[in-house]
Amino acid sequence: MDPVRSIYEDDPDMMEIVREFAAELPDRAAALESALQAGDHDQLRTLAHQLKGAGGGYGYPQITEVCGALEQALRDGCEVAVLKERTAAACALLRAVVVSEA
Repeated sequence: MDPVRSIYEDDPDMMEIVREFAAELPDRAAALESALQAGDHDQLRTLAHQLKGAGGGYGYPQITEVCGALEQALRDGCEVAVLKERTAAACALLRAVVVSEA
């Protein structure tokens, strides 16, 4: 997967908070995987919802899109295979986020 960058990368006023958000993403990906593995669909939906909302705010519309698709799959009661696929896609995207240093 290509590196994922914030649309705010050239905005010095946003970069500090974007860096803080990006630094949390590996842990958030691990939390998504843990919730899926534990079969905790309520927690998985909560995490996906949080990321869906935050992604766009920090300049990552791709996160909003992918996590929104995961959240919708959970709401629709999709098969576990679909949930695994969408969780894996979300985690890969979160781990592909990079932030350039100032």
